[in-house]
Amino acid sequence: MATYVCRLGTPRGDILTRTMEAASEEELRLRLEREGYHVFSLKRERQGLRLLPRTGRRLKLEPFLHFNQQLAALIQAGLPVLQAITLLHQRQSNQELRDVLGQIEARIREGTPMSEAFAAQGEIFPKLYTASLLAGEKSGDLDGVLNRYIAYTKQMLALKRKVRQAMTYPTILLFALTGLVGVMTGFVIPRFALIYQDFGSQLPVITQVVLQIGTGVQRNLFWLLPTVFGGLAGLFFWRQTERGRAVIDGMILKLPLIGAILRDLTTAQLARSLSTLLRGGVTLVEAYRVATETITNRVLRRAAAKVLPRIQEGESFAESLEHAGWIPPLAVDMIRVGERSGSLKEMLDELASFYDAELEIKLNQLTSLIQPVVLVVMAVLVVFVLLSMYLPLFSFVSTLGGV
Repeated sequence: MATYVCRLGTPRGDILTRTMEAASEEELRLRLEREGYHVFSLKRERQGLRLLPRTGRRLKLEPFLHFNQQLAALIQAGLPVLQAITLLHQRQSNQELRDVLGQIEARIREGTPMSEAFAAQGEIFPKLYTASLLAGEKSGDLDGVLNRYIAYTKQMLALKRKVRQAMTYPTILLFALTGLVGVMTGFVIPRFALIYQDFGSQLPVITQVVLQIGTGVQRNLFWLLPTVFGGLAGLFFWRQTERGRAVIDGMILKLPLIGAILRDLTTAQLARSLSTLLRGGVTLVEAYRVATETITNRVLRRAAAKVLPRIQEGESFAESLEHAGWIPPLAVDMIRVGERSGSLKEMLDELASFYDAELEIKLNQLTSLIQPVVLVVMAVLVVFVLLSMYLPLFSFVSTLGGV
């Protein structure tokens, strides 16, 4: 998908600037016109390297969750939206959020609806959030929508903590393995090379191989380190391009077990996003469009976006999802049951909870697999180096004993 900078006019006469993604300019223009905007201009962003981060970066989930809890409590207490935003702006300790709230407060004072004031801030706020606010304004249930979004945010935070906790120990082991290899090849092996430099061809083959590797690394360290760091930097900047992200995301999906974990994670996130929007009164077409934009993996997002035209044409939601190509058949079957029984929102909640549980099981499998593998590799590496280093000493001692 391409990224466009959109200059729009609202029905109230306000002028907004948004950054949005779409398959084409025509598709984006039609979508915005259906939402009631007047499109002044659409400018496609260049997909080159981003040497600097975007100024409209997303807020961290924790302070954003705290803000929404306060906002929901104030609105439930009967405070008008403007007064609630003003109060939160004055008491906000997070400087980034405080600056944004100042702009939102100014727009609301000018008569801009709350949802449009938040949407005007670009990518700082998730599209799922601004769509929920719009649904809350239309339905008159803004506090209910905020509470549903708070519940959604808490569930996403809990899911991220599970993933982070599951991957902490394997990550530490991998760093330890990398450090061990560096110490062995950069310091230990070259020290033994000085001891054995007069042995020549009398050294065992395994010792000669290890010594050549160690001394080679030490001699070429001056250009080897810049090459490694340059390669990593190049990979990082290439990852920022649209092509790079798509290629790497596709490679991740092909990894054993990790690809399945990512699909389960995306399925749970998509189901929970859809349920949150549908409960707020958003139509299925609009809810699905917004929910697919929350998918982080480019390959899965593009495949999911291809389903939207089928839903717009009136095809069954479950049948449409079958053409995405990555949504598990069980998930499609559960959605089909919910669609036929008229309980799609409830079934989407059940679906998200089910795949949360599946994700936890697969994360445990991954960690239980990675930990012994890394430990075995570390043990084999240490034994291999020690054997290659001390084998000549054993031979030398046995020769002296024979003499």
